[in-house]
Amino acid sequence: MGFPHSILGKNTLPELPEPVNAQNRIIIDDDAGFVARCRQGDTEAFTFLVRRHQKKMLNIAYRMIGDYDEACDAVQEAFLSAFRAIGKFRGEARFSTWLCGIVLNHSRSHIKQRAVLSRLEGTSLDGPVKSENESIPSGHYSQEESVVERIEKRELEANVQECIGFLDVEHREVLVLRDIQGFSYEEIGLMLKLPQGTVRSRLFRARNALKDSLLKVLGDLK
Repeated sequence: MGFPHSILGKNTLPELPEPVNAQNRIIIDDDAGFVARCRQGDTEAFTFLVRRHQKKMLNIAYRMIGDYDEACDAVQEAFLSAFRAIGKFRGEARFSTWLCGIVLNHSRSHIKQRAVLSRLEGTSLDGPVKSENESIPSGHYSQEESVVERIEKRELEANVQECIGFLDVEHREVLVLRDIQGFSYEEIGLMLKLPQGTVRSRLFRARNALKDSLLKVLGDLK
């Protein structure tokens, strides 16, 4: 990506500016100091932001696209876009919220590109494409779990991801953002430029659609 690879030490942490008041809302952003340094051309500050957020952004992109390699490409493109547009970030939301919106945009672009290629090649779009490196959905396993239990957990995670891939993009993104990543309805509304009521209704439909897909794949969930 062209950014320095040095890790910022504790003694280089910047002083945080005063919280931003956006539309009578106080926004406290742990990234604000680094964002301020990025605007001054400090690429090491942006490298820190990349390292802080890359895992979460990659998880979001993977959940959206369903292909690890494409998710990596989408996130790299998103960070480059964020770096180039950092001067336009006004602090009306947290930096991570703004960044996630950019990741979603690039993820949608990859989904659209794959749809075009699939139509040209005459392949099916039912579910996500599998790649050789599918490491993202793996869970955290305790030492007490047996090998069989770990395999079963991996299979369940793979089935859930497959069913997420069956959802429409607009339903997939609200489900990923709320139920997997834990963003608030307000943050999701800012990312997607939607009223919170619309976010809630889409999430309701997304959860029902996911449940129906899981029932077909796994049987009775009770």
